[in-house]
This record gives sequence, C-alpha cells and structure tokens, in this order.
Amino acid sequence: MSPNQGLNRRAFLKNAGVTALVGAVGTGTSIATGAVVSAAFDAPGGTFDFDTPYNRIGTDSVKWDQQIRTYGKDNIAVGMGIADMDFKTAPAITKALMERLQHENWGYLDMPRSFAEGIVSWNQRRYGIDINPDLLVITTGVHPGLIAALKTFSPPGSKVLLTTPTYNGFYGDLTFCHLKAEESPMKLVDGRYSIDFDDFERRISHDTNTFILCNPQNPTGNCWSPEDLTRLGEICLRRRVVVLADEIHCDFVTRGNKYTPFASLPNKAIVNNSLTFKAASKSFGLAAMKCAWFFSDNADYLARVKANNRADLTTLGMIASRAAYADGEDWLNQCVAYIDGNHDFVESFVRANIPLVKCVKPQGTYLAWLDVSQVADRIRAQDMAAAESGKTTASGRPVTAETIVERYVVKSAKVHLNAGSTYGYGGAGHMRMNIATSRKTLELALTNLASALKNT
Repeated sequence: MSPNQGLNRRAFLKNAGVTALVGAVGTGTSIATGAVVSAAFDAPGGTFDFDTPYNRIGTDSVKWDQQIRTYGKDNIAVGMGIADMDFKTAPAITKALMERLQHENWGYLDMPRSFAEGIVSWNQRRYGIDINPDLLVITTGVHPGLIAALKTFSPPGSKVLLTTPTYNGFYGDLTFCHLKAEESPMKLVDGRYSIDFDDFERRISHDTNTFILCNPQNPTGNCWSPEDLTRLGEICLRRRVVVLADEIHCDFVTRGNKYTPFASLPNKAIVNNSLTFKAASKSFGLAAMKCAWFFSDNADYLARVKANNRADLTTLGMIASRAAYADGEDWLNQCVAYIDGNHDFVESFVRANIPLVKCVKPQGTYLAWLDVSQVADRIRAQDMAAAESGKTTASGRPVTAETIVERYVVKSAKVHLNAGSTYGYGGAGHMRMNIATSRKTLELALTNLASALKNT
C-alpha cells in the first residue's frame, strides 16, 4: 500500500505494528473503556475527512519514521510527538501544486506580488491586522527569521529572555547564534500557567536585548490576553528589549478563547518595538515546504533584520502557502473545530481512565501538556536518570526523569511523546502530546497509555 493512501482502521493498526487496539500493550484497559468515552465526541460532519487515519509511515516523517528508526518498528504504534499534523493537506493546496508540476521547468523564482497580498488579506480578514506589504519579509521558516533577528539585536554571548516552559526549538536557535537563555518560569496553578511579571523584569540585565514571545504558547497552550501582552510590551519597551513574537500557532484556538496578535495592541510604541513571525506551515501542515514570513511596523527594525535574512524559498513552498491563504480557509476552519473536539476527548479520557496523568484543555495550539509527575515517581525516573548522569540522548540533551518517562511510555505503551524537560525550566514532570491526528489514532494512543499505566 502506498504510504500516501488513507487507511481504514484495521489497515492502520496493522501498518503501525499492532493487530488490535489493545494488542500493543497486552490485556490491560479494554477497548470498551475508550469507546464509551469516544462516543460522546463523534467526529463532526463537514466537507473534509479528518477522521480516517492517514498513514505517514515510509515518508521519512520525523513524527513517525524517525521514532521507528530510533526505537524499532515493533516499539512504535503511535507517534504523538513532533508538532505537525497527520491529516491530508487542504485539497486546494494539492490542486495548486499539481497544476504547477505540469510545467516541467524549475528555474529561479520571481516572487509574485500576489503572495504578499494573500498574506496581508488573510491577516486582515481573520485577525484585523493591517500589514504594510512593503514591511513584510519572506523567509524560509520561522527559525531562519528568528535567527536573522537574533543576529541583528543580540550580540554573541548576550542573553535572550524566555517565559518557560517554552518551545524547545528556541534553544537551538540560541545555540546557533551563540546566545544564552534567560528563563523566567511561569506560575502554575491547577494546570493553568500565567506570567510572573516581577520575575520577568528582574531577569532583564544590561546584556538582555531580545525576548522571544510564543503566542499562543507552545507547549502550555496559553493564548495571551491583551493585558498580558501589553504588560510584557511595556516592560520590554522601558528596558529596551526587542519583542520577537512567534505566532505560528495563531490559527489554533479552542472554543471560548481568543488569539490576540501582538501587532494589534493599541499602544503603537509597544508594537513598534516588535517583529512578528508567522507561516502557513502549522496551520496547513506545510513544514516541509520551507516558507514563512515576518513583519513589523518599525521600518528601521525590519531593514536591519532583512539584511541578515537569506531566504532561498522554493517555488513549491510559495505556491502551497499562496493556495492555503487563497482557498484553504474552509478546510482550516473545519480542522480547527475537529482538533477542538480532540482536546475535549483527551481531557475526558484522561480524567476517566488514566488517574496517574493530569491535563487541562489548553486555550490554543494542537498540543496537550500532560502532567506525568506521578508516573515519574512510580517508576523512580529521577533515580534512573541520576544513574545515567553524564550521558546524553541521541539529540545531545542530558538524560532527565522525563527522558526516562519517554522511554517507559514507548516500551510499555508503544506511544511516543516529547519529554517536558526539553522545554526549559518548568517542564519537569510533563510530556507534550500532539493531538492533530484522527480521533481513532488518538484513541489508540490513549487506550494504550491507559493500559500500560494501569498497574504502574
């Protein structure tokens, strides 16, 4: 079967190395337990099918194939780690790519004005942001854009402020730029995070020139309020710290919550002290297309960063992103609603079936942030990590209690999650789970996890 074909459930489980829903973990929690819970979260109807599992194995996917290569095919039933989606992309994107493929010449790309215009229109229509197309810069990803900004404002050896836990990829950007992370841990109360503004300001010193804002926050799922953003912006403006706003998860907001763009704040002095970085890659599953963009109302800031930005954009990346913004909105709206239902399903399933794990439905993103501190205690993860002191993982990170939990979940449940310790100070005792997948795949992962942890 082609890796690009959709699968029915039995075929999916077979390809994943499991012949029955609980076969991956033995005779623990029965399928009936999960089925009862899932009945309350039937997949919503709509034009697009998000509920049929889509097999990505064999496509060199980090989320699936990398974990199989790391742990072995027989040890991975479900990849729930790296933050990209398991769904087929929007048909409008596939159509646009197929049409361009018919022209069999791949010479240098002249960036069409229509691309920038589509980005401007999308942000104005959905979020009320008025972006000057002359102050919009195309880049090959949010990471290259952030790196260009860091190289502009933060000299090697200086500090970059982060509110943690935060997206682990930022640390790689800092390492690449020879910068140091200055971590301001957020407050955690009953599963909800908030910014410690006093600590945030205390951590700004003479060599702190930039702050990377994650909005919505990965991995905690916070959608920061206008008041939160304004207070952060006021501190940064007063202390001459440039705000670099990574808003790549902006399209994923759960019911009753709202994403506030940093660039939409009414205080223009605060907005002028910032740059915003976005892409269609999270919203439409286009990470491999290597296309992103950033903008600012501050023409001087933008010109300085642009001088450090080297964008080698692919023709297909531009075409995919342009098609997404032009004709993908209906697909995205249905996708967001489906993922919102997945969040409800995760919260209810965990509460009913996995007492050792706690989670609270996030305000945004397609990520669940799981409190596994009780699991870590039960398996003596801290002691096991201490026994491996000095050792590192394949990615070069030190072995932590969360690394041990990651391995334990793979071994006992055949499910891969991301270790919370990689997300900086405050990530201890947690794991990150990507729920942008079919409800059936999600149920498989949670049922395996429940069965594995039942007697832990």
